Amino acid sequence: MFTRSATELAAGIRSGEVTSREVVTAHIDRIRRVDPALNAVVEDRFDAALEEAAAADASMNNGGREALPREALPPFHGVPCTVKEVFAIPGMRQTSGLVHRRGAVATEEATAVTRLREAGAIVMGTTNVSELCMWMETSNKLYGRTNNPYDVKRIVGGSSGGEGAIIGAGASPFGLGSDIGGSIRMPAFFNGVFGHKPTGGLVPGTGQYPLAENAALRYLTTGPLARRAEDLMPLLRILAGPDGIDAGCFEQELGDPASVDVSRLRVVDVRGNGFRRVSSELGHVQESVARSLEGSGADVRRVRIETLKRSLDLWAAMMSAASDTAFAELLGDGSRLRPGRELARLAVGRSDHTLPAIGLAAMEKTTKLFPGRSKRLVEQGKAVADELEDFLGPQGVMLYPSYTSVAPRHNAPLFPPVNWVYTAIFNIAEMPVTQVPLGLNENGLPLGVQVVGARGQDHVTIAVAMQLEKTFGGWQMPPRLAGDEAFLAQQVP
Repeated sequence: MFTRSATELAAGIRSGEVTSREVVTAHIDRIRRVDPALNAVVEDRFDAALEEAAAADASMNNGGREALPREALPPFHGVPCTVKEVFAIPGMRQTSGLVHRRGAVATEEATAVTRLREAGAIVMGTTNVSELCMWMETSNKLYGRTNNPYDVKRIVGGSSGGEGAIIGAGASPFGLGSDIGGSIRMPAFFNGVFGHKPTGGLVPGTGQYPLAENAALRYLTTGPLARRAEDLMPLLRILAGPDGIDAGCFEQELGDPASVDVSRLRVVDVRGNGFRRVSSELGHVQESVARSLEGSGADVRRVRIETLKRSLDLWAAMMSAASDTAFAELLGDGSRLRPGRELARLAVGRSDHTLPAIGLAAMEKTTKLFPGRSKRLVEQGKAVADELEDFLGPQGVMLYPSYTSVAPRHNAPLFPPVNWVYTAIFNIAEMPVTQVPLGLNENGLPLGVQVVGARGQDHVTIAVAMQLEKTFGGWQMPPRLAGDEAFLAQQVP
């Protein structure tokens, strides 16, 4: 059960092979078993989920008579899932890992959550994030740190790190995440699962905290993480489309992965950005992907794109230009945080904030010091997005590293703190990206690659992901969770 896709579980429930209550109970039991070592689920709704599962089963049968035709059931009827804590669910906390918001309880529901529930999904609980979703390690002073199911000494990525960890552990078939600089893709990569960052403006972000502003409403994307690739497109269809609230979301046509002939695609293989070097093992596995697609008939071109060297500057400038509210103000929950003072408090153990969050608050001022340079960078960023778009075209994808290495040890990403630019550039380009797991390295840690497409071509990147899953095996249960009782007995450090 813990290796099946949500689509397969839904089919089993629909056919009567298994009940929703059995599926939900099994996954709740697994969360209870693995989460003491992971700290991924920060608030559960297990009792409510079991009641909803019983109702889902009852809706299918009524005294032995059909109460609802099987074909009329929603696509994920009775299937459990998890949701990133930043999405509003009535009666549950929505803090974004900020101590000042420890008492914030949602009264309304995020659009994406409503759409999942209307599609029959049952939410088991919410998952941990980095503080205010702006760092690549999921850790905060409210909920603590989340650990990797493949090695608890390593990070899970951020900010949808709790989602990546609990799905990677086999305890949730799929989950809901968000991504403004890699926050779906890095957790998917480090935890060995699939993740999809949609085209900008495809899925409304209504009901998230914090929510982006202005043009950044399209840089911030809401999307699925899943243990199997076949779930990505059905979930994306459920999530997509304007809700009349998110001004950055607009109607877009979605294609069908089944219509994609991978043998006729142009594949652009880009090994690095010339700014931060990628490990040899990630380079080797990306070469294996390129050769596999080439063997399928695809036109593979190995190139360098020099403008990607400026990914960090371009992302930072475009994010700053789109933001009216300072990050320091969000950290202070309305009153601007003073980074220097907060660093001093942190040094003596009295700060409610993490070092990366304080550092970002200190750094954001620098983007305002040279307005002329920032304006030029914004213009260059838009040009790079158009360049990438033209380069790929509707029948092209790019293979690109997800990070510079496999999941690093806790705190290691601070030295240096810029390796996440491999994912961030595609947010400001508003391009769809599917994160694809590619098996495990010799130390049992997940390998992977980003598959990037032109805007509106989400179905193409997902189609490639589905083919690569067949070739490389996709998500693999963490060996330590398969039978290591010592691992399961660990508590969060």
